[in-house]
Amino acid sequence: MTERIIRLLARHLPGYVVSTVERLGEGQDNAAYEVNGDLVVRQSKIADSALRGEAVRREAALLAAVSELSPLPVPQPIFVDEEAGALAYGKLPGRPLNTHPVREPTRLAAPLGAFLSRVHGAPVERMEAFVPRDTYSMSELLEEAEGYYRDIVAHLPPAAQRLVEGFLSTAAPAEPGVLTFCHNDLGSEHLLVDVEASAVTGVIDWTDAAIADPAYDLALVYRDLGPEVYERTLAHYQGRHDDADHERAVFYARCALLEDVAYGLRSGARSYADAGLAHLGRTFS
Repeated sequence: MTERIIRLLARHLPGYVVSTVERLGEGQDNAAYEVNGDLVVRQSKIADSALRGEAVRREAALLAAVSELSPLPVPQPIFVDEEAGALAYGKLPGRPLNTHPVREPTRLAAPLGAFLSRVHGAPVERMEAFVPRDTYSMSELLEEAEGYYRDIVAHLPPAAQRLVEGFLSTAAPAEPGVLTFCHNDLGSEHLLVDVEASAVTGVIDWTDAAIADPAYDLALVYRDLGPEVYERTLAHYQGRHDDADHERAVFYARCALLEDVAYGLRSGARSYADAGLAHLGRTFS
């Protein structure tokens, strides 16, 4: 893969000398590499070349639109290679929150609330030119969560099993009434932070952005940062968020946690499984 990245950079940035290539991480859709400590190259894992090219072309156009509305830094492409399914952008400052917890997580609430207010307030008719609609019925999500639980139950202590089974035995919440533009994957791995200052320095990986339920973005704040940061984020959030929205946010958070644990155990990406297991008690209590 290193040689492929070097060839890619030689094609688009002639004269750029590559000294180091380090693997940053890998999700379900992309693998990311850091070059010379100042450039990030994201490589799509989609097998179909046409779909791969469409995915990076769409993401580049989306990032251009997002950079106009986001109060937080977002990646801005330097080049896009549709054939390779790759795009490169200057590395944003900061470190991923999932592996670099901050000293005072409550200080993240105000910038996250302002960020989500702007993102969710973007004109839907404009943003759906860049992203699809992403809607799943609540009952379907509950069924999926039951499947994830069956996959991981052997790894849970009895107390955790009781918490999850209590959740799975309840009815799914009502469907959302309003859809907005959403990041749609706002997990802590996609938030960059200054650890010492407890400050958000960037929001990355917009691959899953969609016209979706805004409660889902808030749900991942709940899942990864906990109920207190979630509540403080809402204090700075200008979008609608009533009792029904809160119910869906908690529901999504629990479903997403089960999915993360199952993914981590299945794929060997232990950071996902370990974080989910560590946060299970507060997320399901």
